[in-house]
Amino acid sequence: MTRHLIRDAAWWIADYAYAVTWQARAVFSRTDPGDFASGDGTPVVVLPGIYETWRFLQPLITELHERGHPVHVIAALGRNRWPVPRGARHVAAYLREQDLRDVVLVAHSKGGLIGKQVMSDSETGERIRGMVAIASPFAGSVYGRVMLLPSLRAFSPNSAVIRALTRELAPNARIVSVYGEFDPHIPGGSELAGARNVRLETGGHFRVLAHPRVVAEVERLAT
Repeated sequence: MTRHLIRDAAWWIADYAYAVTWQARAVFSRTDPGDFASGDGTPVVVLPGIYETWRFLQPLITELHERGHPVHVIAALGRNRWPVPRGARHVAAYLREQDLRDVVLVAHSKGGLIGKQVMSDSETGERIRGMVAIASPFAGSVYGRVMLLPSLRAFSPNSAVIRALTRELAPNARIVSVYGEFDPHIPGGSELAGARNVRLETGGHFRVLAHPRVVAEVERLAT
């Protein structure tokens, strides 16, 4: 028991060190998102988590682009503070405007909820091959019940959005849910019934983005 607590604490510290580092780099990055839009591979659309811009996912974006995938970001999401339905409308509009088809979504945390909402739409969902969601709270998080901010309280397992998405079963077979043994933000984990669930032998909510299995699962879905 003590050994597990020490292990989880170490993962927690490493997780926040990763988050702080890449949030800081995101602030100062001036990379043009258009630099990643070229490539002959399966198109990828990235969906960041709450309070994250697309730049927080830049290491993952860069690697996918180097592997030949055109990678698209949704500038309208900003820091992703919109309610999930509104975020999904921004994504759906982008897919239509760019006429993107056979797309793979790569989503972190809240981005996975937005992605599933888009996949649930009878029209827009047809444009999406599948989604790799990393540390997404598909069943919500118990911490959402005690949050003061509405944007965080929306992650409560009892929230209308979480309950509605839980009832949407059709997209699950096209979702790969990747998550660690321990997630300080989602104690219940990210397992999704009917999806391909990949449980990593590590912990964290943010640093799992850098795990090589993430890119491997994107490539598997994109092939």
